This record gives sequence, C-alpha cells and structure tokens, in this order.
Amino acid sequence: MTDATITHIGGPTALIEVGGWRILTDPTFDPAGRRYFFGWGTTSRKLAGPAISPADLGPIDAVLISHHHHGDNLDPAGVELLPRLGTVLTTVKGAAKLGGGAVGLAAWDTWTLQAPGKETITVTATPCRHGPVGSEPITGPVIGFALQWAGQAHGQLWMTGDTVLYAGLRDVAERIDVGTLLLHLGAVKFRYLSAGLRYTMDAREAVELLGLVDPTTVVPVHYEGWSHFSQGRGPAEARLAASPYADRIRWIDPGESTDLEI
Repeated sequence: MTDATITHIGGPTALIEVGGWRILTDPTFDPAGRRYFFGWGTTSRKLAGPAISPADLGPIDAVLISHHHHGDNLDPAGVELLPRLGTVLTTVKGAAKLGGGAVGLAAWDTWTLQAPGKETITVTATPCRHGPVGSEPITGPVIGFALQWAGQAHGQLWMTGDTVLYAGLRDVAERIDVGTLLLHLGAVKFRYLSAGLRYTMDAREAVELLGLVDPTTVVPVHYEGWSHFSQGRGPAEARLAASPYADRIRWIDPGESTDLEI
C-alpha cells in the first residue's frame, strides 16, 4: 500500500505526489479572462485562474498531457513551463508539436518512470474519444494515463483524459484494475458545433463508468472554470451522490489536497 496526495490546481490540472514523484497533469496556468479557439468555430472563455501559481508549484518530475491542442488542457503558460517540468508524456502528435524531448504515446503504449530513490512507475496510455462518433478528425488525438507501481493495494491510478463513455473505456475496464480514478467531467458542449452533443462525460456517464471499473476512490476534475463546461460541480455532485458510489467520491476544491492509500 502506498500513500499518495492529489492536489487540485484547477480545471484538469492536478498534482500527484506518490513514491517520491511529483507528477503534474494537463498544465493550465493562464489567468482568467482569455478566449481560446479550439477549431471549427469553437471557442471558450476561461472563467477562473489556477489556485496555485507556477511560482508556488515546486519541482515537478513528470507531466501527463492528455492532448496539446486545446487551451483548457494545455495553455500558453503551461507550454512555457514544460522545459522545467521533467519528463513530458503526451500523444504522438502532441510530442511532435511540443518537441523538447516530449514522449509520444498511442493508446496502450507504455513508458517507465524511474529514478534513484523513487518508486518505479509504469505509465500506460489509455484510449479516449473526445466527442461523438466521427469527431476524431475535429477534436484530434487524446489519451488518458494509468499509473502502476509495486505494492498497490487497490489497483492502478487512472486519469481518464477528456473523453466520452465509449467502447475504448470499456476496454480499460477489462484490461486494467483501477483503484483511484482521476475523472474528467464537465459535459463539454459548443453552441455552433453540434450543439446537442457532448465532448466529455457528464455525471450520468460517469456513474456508468464507475460501474464498469469499480474504483476504490474517485477524484473529479475538469468540471469548472470554463464557459464550454455545461455541467458544473453542483449538478454533477448531486448525481454522483445519488449513485451507489457516493462514498467513494472525493471532491477537492482548487488549491486543496486529499491524501489517499493506493
């Protein structure tokens, strides 16, 4: 059993401290107010800045970037930080774009994080579909990340990445024993791009996913701070609280941390 700490910085950005590692997810450190263009006429405005500034972040050993091309998962301030943030793992296309030694992974590829005095962690890229069927050419490649190390008592730590519930996530449930789930929510929608369709999970889909992977602990992220998130914490929390998994959910306010046994 390993002790870990997860700190929610804002949006999808979280700091995972485990086994001597400090691992950052989807770095977004721009201040609030800017509008971002995601392609095909889609835009979003950032409504809240990070709860922790880059100056207060401390040393980072590795970065997990689910995708590089949307500002709510990697923004200009996050890009500027990357040269100082250790090993960068992202999609194959993202690694080619970012350069600087970034490692590109396709779904089910693995990478090993190892360093003297630290737990050896195997990182497995997991599949994502960032929207409805056929949306991949528009939304681009996205991956999640599953982290495994010796002595895990409750299964791997899985960051879903930006995705809807689809067959690829059911494959994750079959292939990976999930213990802690870093769950991307938000029910992303765009007014001018298939307005009735979602590009990330809502809480209803999340409950179905929890039934598939049966995690010990669930930490929701990616549900606040942007205008294209159509389901915030309030309705998502109510839906999850009414589910059979209510006692497994840990909401972390931006800037706050939770300690876990993994």
